[in-house]
Amino acid sequence: VQLQASGGGLVQAGGSLRLSCAFSGRDFSMYFMAWFRQAPEKDREFVAAISKSGRETRYGDSVKGRFTISRDNAKNMLYLQMNSLRPEDTALYYCAAGPVLYDDPVAYNQWGQGTQVTVSS
Repeated sequence: VQLQASGGGLVQAGGSLRLSCAFSGRDFSMYFMAWFRQAPEKDREFVAAISKSGRETRYGDSVKGRFTISRDNAKNMLYLQMNSLRPEDTALYYCAAGPVLYDDPVAYNQWGQGTQVTVSS
């Protein structure tokens, strides 16, 4: 399995970004998917997760109401729409794939390389 995250960049506070994650190598629809983020000197933080069908989603408390996770199983793509961005959202964002829907990184066994999101105040 290979995961390729993209879409990060520099944005002003209050702005929006859409992250994408391209999945290849196995049947995408058989995996639960998630986004995590990690800021310098901080632990990896759960952002959002989505079920195999896309019907169930979960969000970390800090992003609820601002971020939306989605997937397109026909295109093998995972997305994260990020609105109302804040400086504290600045981090390296990773997409991950795994066998369960959970908010702990240990539940995911496939990881992408990360894409940097920087939010200026």
